[in-house]
Amino acid sequence: MLLTLLLLFTLLPMAEIYLLVTLFQTIGWFPTLLIALSTGVIGASLARSQGLATLSRITQEMSAGKAPADALVDGAMILLAGALLVTPGVLTDAFGFALLIPPLRSVLKPLLRAAFRRNLQRRSGPGGAVYTWSAGNPPPERRADQVIDAEVIEVRTRDAE
Repeated sequence: MLLTLLLLFTLLPMAEIYLLVTLFQTIGWFPTLLIALSTGVIGASLARSQGLATLSRITQEMSAGKAPADALVDGAMILLAGALLVTPGVLTDAFGFALLIPPLRSVLKPLLRAAFRRNLQRRSGPGGAVYTWSAGNPPPERRADQVIDAEVIEVRTRDAE
């Protein structure tokens, strides 16, 4: 995970700068600047409109008593698209616009679900199911003789008095 983040934060900006310089040398500084600004503005407005539509869909599904899992995944992808589109660069804009295309999002959803299933651990807890994010790491093993020391604090509310 650390290596992935390191590569993401070093190689991606270097590739973006290289592409912007190449674009600048090919078409000039003004068209390059215009492209960078217009993709940010157009992308942000598209992400906003799709995000609001997805929020409406989430609200409708929840009021109908359904779990809005599919719409929530869409919303997360649209949020990521908006963040990528306001980031200056050619590659981030391409990925951002790609995430705003609903058929492409439907292709990526099963991949995201598989990643969530791999990394989300479900365990039984005292209040029901407990979910933890493992990020690819297995949960630590618990020994039968392991003692967990805890202190109970009673909290009283005014309604209970």
